[in-house]
Amino acid sequence: MKRIELFGCPLDLASMDETVRVIGERIAQGVFTQHVVVNVAKLVHMREDRRLAAAVRGCDIVNVDGMGVVWGARALGYHAPERVAGIDLFDRLLGLASVQQIPVFLLGAKSDIVELTANAVRQRYPEIQLAGFHHGYFWDNEEAVVNMVRQSGAKMLFVAITSPKKEVFIERWKEKLGVVFVMGVGGTFDVVAGRVSRAPRWMQRNGLEWAFRVIQEPRRMWRRYLTTNSMFAWMLMKELTLGRLGRHPQRIGRGRD
Repeated sequence: MKRIELFGCPLDLASMDETVRVIGERIAQGVFTQHVVVNVAKLVHMREDRRLAAAVRGCDIVNVDGMGVVWGARALGYHAPERVAGIDLFDRLLGLASVQQIPVFLLGAKSDIVELTANAVRQRYPEIQLAGFHHGYFWDNEEAVVNMVRQSGAKMLFVAITSPKKEVFIERWKEKLGVVFVMGVGGTFDVVAGRVSRAPRWMQRNGLEWAFRVIQEPRRMWRRYLTTNSMFAWMLMKELTLGRLGRHPQRIGRGRD
């Protein structure tokens, strides 16, 4: 994987297939892997939220989830092969876990949602070893949940909690979870459980998933996306302008392997 830094955030420029291959290899070798995906909103929030920024920078693999970040990286001269959407990677890794009999734990969302997600996962992958699942409202007793995950024997953990809570939780407890791989998956369980619809493919390809979410939840989402999308556009224009003027503060065009 080639790693670059974009607006102070590390990003691994990799395809979906390469990401799955690398994760599979690390799991087989028993190398602990903390994974995160980054979209426009997370990139913007990292500039003000130090805990979120530190948690993301501490991850072993940082994929680009969001066409806005893909286009932004390309505009600045980086070769971003494609978007690696968290929900799609989640499904690919469940397939890997099913084939290789890697025990999985699902953590997050409301009780009914995580149970529906567990049932949907079992239906899609009948051979999967589902070590356990638990809802995401446990903040008064985090250690008990961490112990539950460790005692379940799970080797892969998927955490469906909002940012920055999930990133901070994973960073805080990663050494005591007992897993080899951990990934934050945000609202993925809501989609898998059938409670939230995902944007059509053409909207996904054209970076319009945010608009689909605004249509679904206008009161909750419009301000969030207006703010973060506008801030990202400003950040990108500033970076492009500095580059043209030859005053770019820290251009890392080639990245590192």
